[in-house]
Amino acid sequence: QLVESGGGLVQTGGSLRLSCVVSGRTFSTSAMGWFRQTPGKEREFVAAISASGTGTNYVDSVKGRFTISRDNAKNTVYLQMNSLKPEDTAVYYCNAVYYFTKRPVKDSWGQGTQVTVSS
Repeated sequence: QLVESGGGLVQTGGSLRLSCVVSGRTFSTSAMGWFRQTPGKEREFVAAISASGTGTNYVDSVKGRFTISRDNAKNTVYLQMNSLKPEDTAVYYCNAVYYFTKRPVKDSWGQGTQVTVSS
């Protein structure tokens, strides 16, 4: 089970920190990722972190603004989002991923958390 939280309404330039709590005993051995989706568009990859937390990668549009991290003791992955832009507006989801392909391991998703950035 994946439970995302932390979304909200912010102004351009603001910050938010998303959290995703993952149920199950495989969290600490799984790479994790964040994705986002806007109406009428496919879900897109945003960021990934390796199982150990030592490796990260990002879509170009968020590099330098977003930081993914994880706490394996809490089965939680985070996405710190700074310098937010209106184009970051989307529903954000987390999932286990194949780190190098950035694709989700399973096509099973949580409810997501809405991020809205006003101009």
